[in-house]
Parts: sequence; structure tokens; C-alpha cells
Amino acid sequence: MKSTTVRVGILTVSDRTARGEYEDRSGPVIAEIIESELPGGVVAERAIVPDDVEAIQQVLRHWADDLHLDLILTTGGTGFAPRDHTPEATRPLLDREAPGLVVAMLVASLRVTPHAMLSRPAAGMRGRTLIVNLPGSPKAVRENLETILPALPHGLELLRDAPGASERHQHQA
Repeated sequence: MKSTTVRVGILTVSDRTARGEYEDRSGPVIAEIIESELPGGVVAERAIVPDDVEAIQQVLRHWADDLHLDLILTTGGTGFAPRDHTPEATRPLLDREAPGLVVAMLVASLRVTPHAMLSRPAAGMRGRTLIVNLPGSPKAVRENLETILPALPHGLELLRDAPGASERHQHQA
């Protein structure tokens, strides 16, 4: 994706953070990685919502459908706790899923901790926006995002239907 700007939204999903009881530590980690490691990456939108399906969906719809962001990264709400609803909010909004991103994140995380198998992320496309659920901990956010980061420029280029995208990135032997 050469020097093309990649407009990114970061959505932190946390009841306590939304109430102001807890500092958002994962959103800033995502922002730092996007702006320093994703070619053309610019954080265009940031928000914090409680772990509520409608609140999550409202932001995802607005950012994808109205603002046409290229990439939306959520953090939080992907575990086993009764209030963890991010994947359930995300999946119904996706036109197409991206299971390879989910598998890559889970495989990489399992190398670090067996608790990774308790994560339930979703990833996929809504229109020309890629949406990826990341865990809530700053450490896990970094590990997961850095795992998928090498594939994101090509994936986003394909999603934009950029001329020559398929030819520029052939599978390596």
C-alpha cells in the first residue's frame, strides 16, 4: 500500500473504562503500533463504549458505513466473562468473515499462554472496512496486532480493490 493513508478507528470496549473507573491502556498501545508500524496508518477515530451490543454496533456501523474507515480495531470484550459481547456485536455486521486473521492471532497467542484459547475474537469485512476484535490486555493487544500486521497492508489494498493489488503481492514459494 505504498504511501496510501490507512484511516483507522480504535474502539475500546469496557464497562469500567466507559464509566471512568479504569484507564484505557490498550487503545493507546494500538494507536502507537498503527502510527509507527502500519504504512500510512493514521488513527482517525477513537471511542470508548461499555460492553453492550447496541453501543458497540452503533460505533462500528457509523465508522464503517458513514466515515468509511479502512480498518477498525476493537479491544476488549472477547473473553468468557458474562459481559464480554464484542464478537456477538461484530459478527452480525460483517458481510464476510476473515477467519485467517483470527486463526493467526490465536496460534501466535497460544505460543505465549494456554489462556489464549479462552479468547473469542471475530474479524471480517463490512463494505470496504476491515474490522478486527483484539483482546483487552495491552500485552495481548500488542502480540495479536503485531501478528496480523504484516498481512494488513495487502489485505486492505485488496479490500480497496486497488489497481494491481493482486499482482503486486504473489504468494511466496
